[in-house]
Amino acid sequence: MFWKKKPKYPTTQITDANFNELVAKSEVPVLLDFYADWCGPCKMLGPIIDELAEEYEGKALVAKVNTEINPGLSQHFQIKSIPVMMIFNQGKLVEQFKGLVPKPNLEEILDEYINND
Repeated sequence: MFWKKKPKYPTTQITDANFNELVAKSEVPVLLDFYADWCGPCKMLGPIIDELAEEYEGKALVAKVNTEINPGLSQHFQIKSIPVMMIFNQGKLVEQFKGLVPKPNLEEILDEYINND
């Protein structure tokens, strides 16, 4: 083969157990993607989230929440449909988006929180 597929970036998985430690106490902005493996739009968004997680490493936490495995978080945030993306800043939920959001828009949102801290 004349090209190699880049190895998948190990995007952080947020769980019911580690949410407080990784999100609520985070010193950097956090973008959470609520998804499920069976969700078509989530599958399209997944690679974008992985790219953002790699590109923003050290500046922001870009992570995923599997709604099937973490019903506590899904229930707490009243997730009724997926994908849902949430932005946390200084431990507080500041923005929420439903459906597919283009990568440039997510970058713009993250940059705004990174530059305002």
